[in-house]
Amino acid sequence: MSGLHLRHWPGDSARPALALHCMMGSGSAWGPIAAGLKGRVDLRGFDMPGHGRSDAWLPQAEGPDYHTAVTRLAAAMIDRPLDLIGHSFGATVALRIAVAAPEAVRSLTLIEPVLFAASPDPEQDARDREMAELLDEGRDTDAAAAFLAVWGAQDMAQMPRPARAQVTRQIRLVAATHDALRHDSARILRPGGLEQIEAPVLLIQGDRSPEVIRAISEALAARLPDVGRASVPGAGHMAPLTHPAQVAGLIAVNLDRS
Repeated sequence: MSGLHLRHWPGDSARPALALHCMMGSGSAWGPIAAGLKGRVDLRGFDMPGHGRSDAWLPQAEGPDYHTAVTRLAAAMIDRPLDLIGHSFGATVALRIAVAAPEAVRSLTLIEPVLFAASPDPEQDARDREMAELLDEGRDTDAAAAFLAVWGAQDMAQMPRPARAQVTRQIRLVAATHDALRHDSARILRPGGLEQIEAPVLLIQGDRSPEVIRAISEALAARLPDVGRASVPGAGHMAPLTHPAQVAGLIAVNLDRS
């Protein structure tokens, strides 16, 4: 894709790493994490289409869905085994890559993976229905506000006007990930897939996150051969933004394991 904004935090050239951000975020979120890692890895990232400084997402009738498109962009940046880090939607992309090519992953850190198909949840079903109804009524701003009230770092009303406009534009892109996250259209959870990931995996969550995140982590951990779990005190879903030092410290622990 043209118009993809790349990011790079230089570090140990013998230890490449790739970080994948959340929906409604950007690759800039990894800057404080990179600072906390103090050059231990040569960290790269990018702004996903429709995010940050990258061009808008323009789906094609015969083209891939958004999750597949982002997965292909990320996979194209991997030319040797590396440390793979993902947050929220980005964590599901990272997990998809690890399932498809476990040999390409040296370590895998998944922060709040929102692979809802791993553990269906009535509260999340209700959230999905609410968003679908608001979008059907053309109430995109209300849908974005409802989404951020659960998954954001701050309420939409507290955001500057340009940021509010941006997340309103992005909310339909969030909704377009439903099949991948809720129905596992990418077959990340296929039999034998998670079980073949030999790299050490760390699942990180905020201790104030929605209950579904804990359930997802438990479901994934039950199938991964080499896995650890960690909780960030006082953090919610956006732990990489609100608690970067703690998250960087946990990532470093997983780097040590590989």
